[in-house]
Amino acid sequence: MAGDRFFTTKVCDRCGRTLDGGRTMSMFNEQTICMDCAAKERERPDYKAACDAEIAAVRAGNRNFKGIGL
Repeated sequence: MAGDRFFTTKVCDRCGRTLDGGRTMSMFNEQTICMDCAAKERERPDYKAACDAEIAAVRAGNRNFKGIGL
């Protein structure tokens, strides 16, 4: 289950660095990423579209939204 993996993953799925400094889920897919990679995501021009798609999915009852893709 993706939720369980989020808490047990030790390194960032994207860059491979340790997650000791914090972790979050990607807004684009189901990767567990470090805070540096999350900051890079926020700079993408399609970041707002990814956020909006997740909000719409959750409001529609989908709590397992896979993201819009990276």
